[in-house]
Amino acid sequence: MNLSLSEQLFCHMATVLAGLTLLGLHSKLRRRRFEPPRSDDKVFRCKSCRYVYTDDPQVERSRCPSCGEMNSQFNF
Repeated sequence: MNLSLSEQLFCHMATVLAGLTLLGLHSKLRRRRFEPPRSDDKVFRCKSCRYVYTDDPQVERSRCPSCGEMNSQFNF
């Protein structure tokens, strides 16, 4: 079977793109396996001592473990 030059070029490019796609998917799956799981904890920053800490996602206000001040959630 004789393929024209444009058909050969298309087959070569399709093969290269398929390989790159599979390599990207493999890399993404490996990275996801080794990353720590995402936490639902809220981030708090103390207004008094500026200490940054996390607490359970159910609480609206949290007591600073450093100085004891009550704080609201910190938004980035």
